[in-house]
Amino acid sequence: MILIMAMSLLTQAQQPLSLTNAITKALENNYSISIAQQNQKVAEIQNNWGTAGRYPYINLSLADNNSYRAVDGDNATSVNLTGGASVNWTIFDGFSVSITKTRLEELENLSKNNTAVMVESTIQSVILAYYDVLLQKETLSTLEEIMKLSQDRFERTEQQKEYGSAVTYDVLQAQNAYLADRANYLLQEVSYKNSKRNLAYLMAEKEAADYEYTEKFEAITPEYTLAGLRAQMIENNKSLQNQYINQRLLENAIASAKSAFSPSLDFSGGVNGTRAGSKIGDMDMDWANSANFYGNFTLSWNLFNGGNRKRALQIAEIDSDIGEIELTDMQHDLDNSLANLFEFYQVRKELLMVADENLQAAQLNLQISRDKFEAGAINSFNFRDVQEIYLQAARGRLQAIYNFINAQTSLLRLTGVIVQEYE
Repeated sequence: MILIMAMSLLTQAQQPLSLTNAITKALENNYSISIAQQNQKVAEIQNNWGTAGRYPYINLSLADNNSYRAVDGDNATSVNLTGGASVNWTIFDGFSVSITKTRLEELENLSKNNTAVMVESTIQSVILAYYDVLLQKETLSTLEEIMKLSQDRFERTEQQKEYGSAVTYDVLQAQNAYLADRANYLLQEVSYKNSKRNLAYLMAEKEAADYEYTEKFEAITPEYTLAGLRAQMIENNKSLQNQYINQRLLENAIASAKSAFSPSLDFSGGVNGTRAGSKIGDMDMDWANSANFYGNFTLSWNLFNGGNRKRALQIAEIDSDIGEIELTDMQHDLDNSLANLFEFYQVRKELLMVADENLQAAQLNLQISRDKFEAGAINSFNFRDVQEIYLQAARGRLQAIYNFINAQTSLLRLTGVIVQEYE
């Protein structure tokens, strides 16, 4: 029973967590995404013909006015009940209603793209955080391997001293190496725990659970072409799409400024009803009812207002020209960023191949050196140097894998296809 309970607790503690699951948790719970989604809901609510001003305004009113006048001999009482309904409707205002509705639609699209940008940023952060956990875990395993080698060497040297084949100097040298490797191992444990906390924060988890990370820490090296990546970037990059929307909003502002030169036609109509009663002294209340119906059209046209409309139109056109320059600047900047990142990606792919070859050579050198050290063919200093070379090669390869994943993820983010890749 104790064994079964222990296995159950271990199963609960070691929940499997794939990269896809981590991304799903983050997209469901991430704080920034939740805020962006709420802002998107606000934009969706505001995108309405009523907000744009297409529909009339209807008002109802009801009032009760009473008075009592005390006069010697004759007291007068009056009751006045009034009620009414009115309709006010701007029938035409220079197409401003359609222009406003178009602006609201663009603002909703902008809000959706802002949410998409936040989703892409979160996915990229989760990918890098997840693989950072694997990086720190693999580094911890490498340091543990080196530490065990140093511990084995230290214990072997102590035994050799007991049999007279080693001196105190050899023991101290082996002990120092072992303690240094153990210190590195303990520091790496902290780095590993911190990386798990960072991932848990992105998933909006209060505490870092003891997950079993199921992904392999390896680099998949697909072939990309710069032309293909640029085509994807132009089509899918959310920041560039937002700039297009901003430019359309600036053009919408020009149309709105032009509509101010047009006349406006308003309609107002309604009905007012009155029920009035009066009473003098002991007489009965005398009631009188009346109703008033009306419907009026008003055509107004502002011919001159000090040149304010003309200046507003000029400013809107200048803002649009500035937007065009900013759009061209962003396209140029994205092209440069893509070219730099693509070249960086190619270099990191080459560096990954170099790191693989370096690690293979270092592993073989460590194996041969260990056999020679145990046979007494090399001294402890030489063996320690080989250990250090192997450690640097192993850590270099792990870092090369992470750097390549980082570059690949940045490419996917820049081209706007990171969501499709990890959907």
